[in-house]
This record gives sequence, C-alpha cells and structure tokens, in this order.
Amino acid sequence: MGAKMKNILITGCSSGLGLALTNLYLEKGYKVFGISRNKPKIENENFFFKAFDLSKIDIIKKELTPFIKEINNLDTVFLNAGMLGEIKEITKLSTKEIQEVLNLNLFANKELLDILATIKVDTIVGISSGASKKGSKGWGSYSLSKSSLNMLLNLYAKEMINTKLFAIAPGVIETPMTDYIRFNIDDEIFTSAKILKDGEIQKPFEAAKRLFQALERKNKFESGSFFDVRKI
Repeated sequence: MGAKMKNILITGCSSGLGLALTNLYLEKGYKVFGISRNKPKIENENFFFKAFDLSKIDIIKKELTPFIKEINNLDTVFLNAGMLGEIKEITKLSTKEIQEVLNLNLFANKELLDILATIKVDTIVGISSGASKKGSKGWGSYSLSKSSLNMLLNLYAKEMINTKLFAIAPGVIETPMTDYIRFNIDDEIFTSAKILKDGEIQKPFEAAKRLFQALERKNKFESGSFFDVRKI
C-alpha cells in the first residue's frame, strides 16, 4: 500500500471505544496516531503514540501541534477522549465540578480543532451521546458538555469547509464508565441508570464496527450535524 495508507487520529485510545477503534483501523491497514494518558498494549508498526493528558488544556497547542502537523493529511479524526463526571443532582453540582468535565469533553476538543483546521483533514467525528439531547437527572455535567460539543462541531463546520464534521452518539458501550452507572448508582433516585441497566449494551469492538459502518454512509449527512448510530 505504501503512500496510499490512510491516517487516522484517535484521542483516548487506551481503553473502551478508543482502543476498539484503534485496533479496528489497524486491522484494516490504516496508520493510527493515538493520544491518551496511558499507552495501550499495542505492538504494531503502523501505530504512533503520543502520551498526553488532554485535561491540561492550556498546553495542548504547545505539546500537540508538532505531533498533529507532522501527520498533515488525515482521513478521519475521532475526538473520543472524555469523562462522565459524578452522577448527582444539578443543585448539588458545583461549577468547579462542571468545569472539570467541560475542560476535557469540550475545551480540549476546541484546542484540537484549532490545530486540525491548519492541516488537511477529510472527516472529524466528535463522540457525542444521547445525553446531549436528553436531560436526565444526575447527568448534568456530561449532558452540558456533550450538547456543547455538538454545537462546537456545528460551528467549526461553518469554517472548516473542506472537512466533514459530525457529532455521533455511538450507543451505550460496556466500559468502566457504564459499569459504574449500572452497578453503583441508585436507579430509584436516578431513573436513567435503570434505563441503562435494562437497555442494549454493546461491547467496545461492536460499537467501533457500527461507527465504521456509519461513516461509510457519511455523505448522507450534512457537515456539522448530530446523529445516533442506533437511529440510522
């Protein structure tokens, strides 16, 4: 394949959906560039890793611009790194706690998009959530951050006219985050936890495959739009 190998960039590549996407694209013969705090146990000559904590938003441009600009031509970027924040009533949630979630789920992606806007990128996917559209009790920080991410990608789509940008909800995935909700949250108080327990839970590799298949139909969707893989 040589020079024809396509480049993929994935944030939060060390676990969950990010790790599953990394493995899927490597299996399909892509070059994968990964950014996360911890290096996944992947031995592959087409995997290029940069260790970085994306919650350090003030130094993202300084630390990651050289790594990203060197790739220069990206087929697909997955802005996947994120956090849930604590499940609790919004009245008991401090602005500091909300800010922590916004830093990683929203502002880190703003910094990354600024870098990506300076190079050739075909498609950028922000990993969103059904929680971005539905306000459920207890999910305050997460819902605020993901609804803001949807709008952030919509706004960048107006300026990055040669790139397709999407906010995509991948469905519920079996990860430490959803395990925490399913096994530690009182579903009498937070009814959304019961819905999660009773609903469909995908293995990360299943979610990655669904996302890959959804992107094969990306030309059906307008740049800047949100969609849920379960509803297409």
